[in-house]
Amino acid sequence: MKYKRILLKLSGESLMGDDGYGIQYQNVHHYASEIKSVVDLGVQVGVVIGGGNIFRGVQGASKGFDRRQGDQMGMLATIINAMAMQAALEEMGVKAKVLTAFAIESVGERISWRKAVEELESGTVAIFGGGTGNPFFTTDSGAALRAVEIKADLLLKGTRVDGVYTADPEKDPTATKYSNLTFDEAYQKNLKIMDMTAFTVCKENNMPIYVYDANKPGNLLKVLNGEPIGTLLQ
Repeated sequence: MKYKRILLKLSGESLMGDDGYGIQYQNVHHYASEIKSVVDLGVQVGVVIGGGNIFRGVQGASKGFDRRQGDQMGMLATIINAMAMQAALEEMGVKAKVLTAFAIESVGERISWRKAVEELESGTVAIFGGGTGNPFFTTDSGAALRAVEIKADLLLKGTRVDGVYTADPEKDPTATKYSNLTFDEAYQKNLKIMDMTAFTVCKENNMPIYVYDANKPGNLLKVLNGEPIGTLLQ
């Protein structure tokens, strides 16, 4: 394996089914299977999942919710998704633990990087819920923070597109894919990969980001084997 310890970032929307809301078991099962395929080979895996399939703080604020409270509601949504992933992994025989950014003892332990690393080294998948624990920060920022904290070798951003393109490939058929980018190039080209806070955390801490299609079975294993199926930023 090219990478020994990774942080996988998934959007909350990736867990949705055709209803456009909530959690579809088949989707969670797919991602859990992908994670299991690399855990079985000794890779240490941390996971961060967004909460947009249940509640998004920014959207709540646009409808009248206080942004601070809306973001807290979104953080709770990420914990629900973390619990769903934990259940799917455990059903497959993979040890998994939910670590939360704020106290919610009946669900998971409070995050500390020492505890997270301890779990990873024991072969347990560490699922980080609650974002950064603070309003006004996205789960992309939470993923960047956790990746740096656990000293991951790579932060993977799983999407429905197979990398970073010159334009949205779903809208522009002439868009071409980048195989490699520097952080400076991505910034200069104004490529929307992660929010600026997350991007800056990764750049300042030399945390490489790999963007790939997480919906295709076997792709996570391909990335970790070094196959060039997505876009690497470093």
